[in-house]
This record gives sequence, C-alpha cells and structure tokens, in this order.
Amino acid sequence: MLSILIPIYNYNAYPLVLELHKQCMECAIDFEILCQDDASYSELNLENEKINSLSNCNFTELKVNIAHRQNRNFLANKAKYENLLFIDGDSILIRSNYISSYISWLTNFDIVYGGRLHPEICPSNNQKLRWKYGRFIEDKSLKNRNLAPFQSLLFNNTAIKKDCFDKVKFDAHLTKYGHDDTQLSCQLSLLNLKLKHIDNPVEHGDIDSNTAYLKKSKSSLKNLIVLFEEGKIKKEFSRLISLLLVLNKFNITRLISKIYKKIEGFLITNLKGENPNLLIYNIFRIGYLCSISSKKTTN
Repeated sequence: MLSILIPIYNYNAYPLVLELHKQCMECAIDFEILCQDDASYSELNLENEKINSLSNCNFTELKVNIAHRQNRNFLANKAKYENLLFIDGDSILIRSNYISSYISWLTNFDIVYGGRLHPEICPSNNQKLRWKYGRFIEDKSLKNRNLAPFQSLLFNNTAIKKDCFDKVKFDAHLTKYGHDDTQLSCQLSLLNLKLKHIDNPVEHGDIDSNTAYLKKSKSSLKNLIVLFEEGKIKKEFSRLISLLLVLNKFNITRLISKIYKKIEGFLITNLKGENPNLLIYNIFRIGYLCSISSKKTTN
C-alpha cells in the first residue's frame, strides 16, 4: 500500500518515524518506513538505530555520501509498495490524521502534495534568512498552490505512484545542492499526470543558519543554470530564469554582474546579520545569477 521514504543527514528522525508508525498502525494499512542517513557519521544515528526496533521500519547508514537527490532515488528503488510518500528527516508532523489524509486521495490521483510550513517564531536570529524566505515566500496556502499546481510542487511531503516516479527520478548526475524539486516537477508536468494539492502540511524543523543558507543559495543558482541549459526545466518553472532571459534580451546581464560584484560585500553583510532583508536577498540572487550565467542562456 504505502512506502514512506525518509532521507536523513545529521538529524534525529526517530520521533518522526515513531509518529508515522503509530498513525500507519491506526490506519491498519500495509506499509513500510525506509530511512537512510547519507554518510553524516553523526552521533544522532544512535537514536536513529531505534527505528529498526519498530515493525515494518528500517534505518540504514550509508558509508559514502551520495547527495540528497540520489538518496531519495535509492530509497525509491528499495520501496516495495505502489505508493511512495517522501518526507525529509527533519520534518515535524503537526496533525494526528496526517497518514489518513493521504490515504483518502491515493486511489484517484498520481501525485498528492500536502504542503509545508515554517514555525511561527524564528528559532534564532542566526537562522532568520532561511526562516523568512521559507515562511513568507515558500510556504503557500492551498488556494495559492492550486493557481500553479506543478510549479508549487515540492518533494518534501509528497505522495506519488512508484511507476510515475520511476519514469523521471531525481537528476543524479548533479552533485551540488538545489532545484531538485524544480527539475522533477517540470519533468512530471510533461507526463499528463493527475496532481492533487491538499491541506496536510509538515513543519520544517532543521532551519539553516544564514551563512549556510547563503552557501546553499549559490549552489542552487548554479544548478538552476545547468538544468535550464540542459533543457531539464522550462522557464515557466523559474521566475529567476524568466527574468534572466529578459535581461539577456536587453543586453544588460553583464552590467548587472559588474554592479553586483561592487555591492556584494554589502549584500552579504546584511544577509548574514540578525535582520536579513528579503528584498536584498532577491537582489543578491539576481546579481549572482547574472555573474555566473553563460552565453548559452538565451531565448
């Protein structure tokens, strides 16, 4: 019936698995919960080993890092049921009917996405950039997600038919962080699949520090360029790519790149500080994207 797949990296996922296991047992369904740590060599894996004591649950600790997207692919390959439910290991369940809400939709749809939330209060000023971007930009209501269903699809907290996922999978040749969801969602949109958005969110638990998120942002923008140039995402799936194409059309990409390099220090100082500004973050992303874009990125 349901294979729940949980990629982990340096995080205690046992409380999450314990609650998932409880809900699956209450629903009286055939299920398995497969968890895999991506060679973090974390002491927290002592807690994760407890997962193996639960029925129908398995925790594996990889010895070589394979990156998040390949970790998800490996878990999907091991899954034995026809429905896959992807949940990141740092997610927090906030509803006691989480599993039953998914089960009610799995028969009639190929993909079901429940949404994601960030906590109402930021854990610390050192995490405020990721928290702000998540809470005020990424977290979308069910109504807003339905305005652009595939563009709003994220693969933390998504149920999908195994045969549908196997037709696309995450792009394993990319080694840098970023835009896994954009690539997969775009490719799935071409398959004429039935997608359902529901109100069944999980909470993002492990929020990056400002410094870590800036590093991930740069990696993500590099991946975005590669995916677009290789034809693996369409411009409709990225506002940044759409904007870059307009800037290229008016031949001002190079000018923006030069300006960015002069003000980069100011932008970084703000974004690493205690009160990062999302407008400045957008300026940073546009400037950095222009500075790394190649001549191939044209209309």
